Amino acid sequence: MEKLFPMMLFIYLFISSFLPAQDKNNVPRVPGWSKDAVWYQIFPERFANGDKTNDPTPHDMEGAWPYNIPEGWHISPWTSDWYKLQPWEKADGHDFYWNAGIRRYGGDIQGIIDHLGYLEKLGITAIYLTPIFESPSLHKYDTRMYHHIDNNFGPNPKEDEKIWASENPADPKTWKWTTADKLFLKLIQEVHKRGMKLIIDGVFNHVGTSFWAFQDVVKNQQKSAFKDWFKIKSWDNPATPENEFEYEGWAGVKDLPEIRKDAQTGLEKGFADHIHSIIKRWMDPNGDGNPSDGIDGWRLDVAEKIDMVFWKQFRKWVKEVNPEAYITGEILWENWQVNKMFNASPWLQGDSFDGVMNYRFAQAVKKFVTDVNDQISPGAFADSIEMIKREYPKDNFYAVQNLFDSHDVDRISSQIVNPDKWYDHEANPAQNKDYKVRKPDKTELLKQKLAAGIQMTMPGAPMIYFGDEAGMWGGDDPDCRKPMVWSGVKYETEIADPLGRERKPDPVFFNTDIFNWYKKLIDIRKENKVLSEGDLSFLYINNGNKVLGYRRMLDNKTTFVILNNGNTNKSIEMKLESPDNKGNVLTNLADGKRVTGKDNIYKIDLQPYQIMILR
Repeated sequence: MEKLFPMMLFIYLFISSFLPAQDKNNVPRVPGWSKDAVWYQIFPERFANGDKTNDPTPHDMEGAWPYNIPEGWHISPWTSDWYKLQPWEKADGHDFYWNAGIRRYGGDIQGIIDHLGYLEKLGITAIYLTPIFESPSLHKYDTRMYHHIDNNFGPNPKEDEKIWASENPADPKTWKWTTADKLFLKLIQEVHKRGMKLIIDGVFNHVGTSFWAFQDVVKNQQKSAFKDWFKIKSWDNPATPENEFEYEGWAGVKDLPEIRKDAQTGLEKGFADHIHSIIKRWMDPNGDGNPSDGIDGWRLDVAEKIDMVFWKQFRKWVKEVNPEAYITGEILWENWQVNKMFNASPWLQGDSFDGVMNYRFAQAVKKFVTDVNDQISPGAFADSIEMIKREYPKDNFYAVQNLFDSHDVDRISSQIVNPDKWYDHEANPAQNKDYKVRKPDKTELLKQKLAAGIQMTMPGAPMIYFGDEAGMWGGDDPDCRKPMVWSGVKYETEIADPLGRERKPDPVFFNTDIFNWYKKLIDIRKENKVLSEGDLSFLYINNGNKVLGYRRMLDNKTTFVILNNGNTNKSIEMKLESPDNKGNVLTNLADGKRVTGKDNIYKIDLQPYQIMILR
């Protein structure tokens, strides 16, 4: 037996290396569903206005920038020309970019519920919502309270305010369910009924100035029970007419008081305990130990700003409620000034996150597909993907969210219209007067289709920013936050320009052709598990012809992806061998056409910016 033990150990380790990594409780470290997910990111205020009776009023905006609502302010028309100033905006004397920050369009939870059928038709399996907790701003990253959904997202804002007033926000035992909370729980139910998952934004590095605990500190100063939650520089001296109260805001922004960090717990213990209560409230709302009525995970804002010791504890809390919950982080710029993104591997080592928003993937595709003068070669693109593959643990590599854009960067379509810039730099007219605000032309839409084809055939779960599939365009914040363009709705033609430049009219409408392409790609991915979980290998790199080929393999099933990143027709010969190809006939899943070869040698004809998915 003693002689057999080393051999048995070797066999065990060899076999276990091929199995999914698991935690101490024998639960897969990364939720299996997250590898097969097709994500859709929603910015709730701009997705759909399903209930006009709950639209924000100046009262609801108190406590948010600019702290003074212009006379005549009202909800902006959903279908209006984006850059056109409304009468009240002209009267206040400010430019478009000032006014954009105070606009509201009335998107809400009911609007999301109303369009779940649309997402189901598209093929979406998982939804990520940017912040939905109570907040006076349009973006909700300045939290007023975590234990309630924003009352303007629910059916009865005034009733919800009465419920708030009856609670002690520091004591979970007093918390009740508002009408907005209940509607959100209905959204979760409707999402789960369709076999989809739902995660929400956790903004725990900072809060808003209207946050209940910060308001207590402002009022009671050193006597506040929550004084240690924040980074206080100096207290007010009541004996002087001046207000000496000073605190740190995230990135120097006073609107966002930063939570104090603690060496032992990562975040100040009292605040961390509050977040623990928030986790349990939204992940198991009725507290019965069955998480099916709760959210399916968290996206964590500016995650690198919070010490890993807290995220390890956070993961433990989350997985205790639901072992299959998904945790993803926003890990983006290590040094924005020099265009250096984080290698997120430290956050993907098994005791913190399951995935990250894979901005490195976005940057690689941008350099490969959207850039012109600074375009990288197929080989350089392959190297970029291989580097991520090497640096990230295998399970996590398949579970990261492969995106192109989000609420924080310019849309993929506008990246294509404005090539040869650093990702997330000088990406709207306010930052760069030469930035083009027009819609993409036919060739540029072909590039977007190619980018989407790459996204849907690579390891990592694809994530679509709302409206990309509808043909929407727009620069960096706020221009990436236009109201959703819906089919069957008439929109004003865009003719206005934020800088007063001359501009050709751009008709705004739902692009059915782009939608059908995204739907086709999603269907292909969902019907071929090899595209979500199969091994990746690059098998053909022709830098001169701008042609790239890669193979996905899973359980002796093979799919070949061949693409032309150039604007001319290409004809190449390739050897494509696979265990499941017995008849030398491959079918392009994108159009149903067959490609016949001999001795595994195939002649591949590619149109400009075409991608072929061969099985």
